Amino acid sequence: MNLVYPVIARSNGIQGKVFLNFIVEPNGSVSNVTVLRGIGGGCDEEAIRLVKAMPGWTPGKQQGKSVRVTVNYSVAFAL
Repeated sequence: MNLVYPVIARSNGIQGKVFLNFIVEPNGSVSNVTVLRGIGGGCDEEAIRLVKAMPGWTPGKQQGKSVRVTVNYSVAFAL
């Protein structure tokens, strides 16, 4: 999984971090990806694409059983 810097963001010199929130399901898949704080220029969409393309996560455990877990995550964009 590689970050592809959006052309609009690169040409406008947009840099920073995109903060995301998502749920790791009991099977390790990612769902409900939302942007908490974005920087625009196509970076928000690229950050969402990256999170959705990640391999399966290790789900949370509660009393030995896999459960849904909410995760906050950031993706840094730097020129």
